[in-house]
Amino acid sequence: MACCWSRDRSRSLRDDSQKSKSNGNDVDRIPIAFHARGRWVSDNGGCMNGLLILDKPAGMTSHDVVAIVRRATGERSVGHLGTLDPMATGVLPLLLGKYTRLAQFFGAAEKSYTGTIRFGFATDTFDAEGEAVGEPVALTKSLAELKVLAERFHGEMDQVPPVFSAKKIGGVPAHKLARAGKEVAVKAARITIQHFELRWLEGDTAAFGMMVSAGGYVRSVAHELGQLAGCGAHLSSLRRTQAGVFTLAEAITVEELKAMSAAELEARLPHPRSLLPEMPSVIVDEQTAGKIRNGMQVNVPEYSGAQLVKVFSGPRELLCVATGVAGTLVQPVVVMG
Repeated sequence: MACCWSRDRSRSLRDDSQKSKSNGNDVDRIPIAFHARGRWVSDNGGCMNGLLILDKPAGMTSHDVVAIVRRATGERSVGHLGTLDPMATGVLPLLLGKYTRLAQFFGAAEKSYTGTIRFGFATDTFDAEGEAVGEPVALTKSLAELKVLAERFHGEMDQVPPVFSAKKIGGVPAHKLARAGKEVAVKAARITIQHFELRWLEGDTAAFGMMVSAGGYVRSVAHELGQLAGCGAHLSSLRRTQAGVFTLAEAITVEELKAMSAAELEARLPHPRSLLPEMPSVIVDEQTAGKIRNGMQVNVPEYSGAQLVKVFSGPRELLCVATGVAGTLVQPVVVMG
């Protein structure tokens, strides 16, 4: 079986909230690592391209998951769309191969979560992995009273991220500065919480559901709710149930990934036309496709006038994302090849 080759094109991808840097030169060409039975070469002899939805287990960073996917599939260009903390589980979409070039278009996706908040003490990380801050204080509020306090976390608001977070300060992640004992001054960010509901209270622990915009920290909500309750609180568990249009129903586990053949995995990848549903799709002929591959503006009769459009050269062959220029004239923004 012939070995395929890959260049790392993940320059615009986040690896655990850190953008890859590129000096503009091609990365050294490295042979793909095969699965033990050599089955991770796709049917057409190429490498894996698409979007993979994983159900991240607890105890792994998002970067750990990226490394597992690279080893399992042999595809070097892999990047996740939105960090999940190590203790969190659930939906983690990852772009593979040429699809890493589409990362910039997924940035604004809302995310939904379920989880639990433990009242009685805060932690320095705002979650169960941190060190307790201050003396324990018993929770005296009822579920009904906590629900009234939780109503404050709805709509647009300024949220201060946890000091132990991936927010950059002078180009350095805040958590690295905090762990080095340096003073960290994180700035508030504008976020939107579409939904936040406390569902039950058992002892000092409350269950919740939440939908929040990109960039929102569930940990911060737990911490601030504890302050309002007068006893401190921290996030004790978290599961992401949806990221954008991707849900747990579509997700596969790490163990399932490791056991799949290339054909089985490709069958589980969402159809390219279902990605970025806010963009309409058009198909062009081979002559037009050739011009697009060279970065040229082209006329697309089917173009609806949307700001961005997905252009296909076949039923599943995503050729580019293009932007409208005038009339039916479009300009390729990201060319897939």
